[in-house]
Amino acid sequence: MNQRSTRTIDLIFEESGLGIEDVAERSALPVERVEAIALGRWTPSPAQRVKIATALGVEVSEIAWGHTMDPRNVRYRRFGLKEDF
Repeated sequence: MNQRSTRTIDLIFEESGLGIEDVAERSALPVERVEAIALGRWTPSPAQRVKIATALGVEVSEIAWGHTMDPRNVRYRRFGLKEDF
């Protein structure tokens, strides 16, 4: 049995050579959703995971799914800190 390691979605995108639009078309998901998943801003549903994995040519179990961005940091960068240091 060939044991494959789990890799992050962005690494699998890079290794595949496919773009966001390519995977969106192959998976029949909106480009915006595929982009959010690729950037770690959205954790896909089980059905979306199957579609993305199939589009990328890998097993669902090979992809480390989940948020990779800290929403707290995004908020601070967007609005800035109220305190003036």
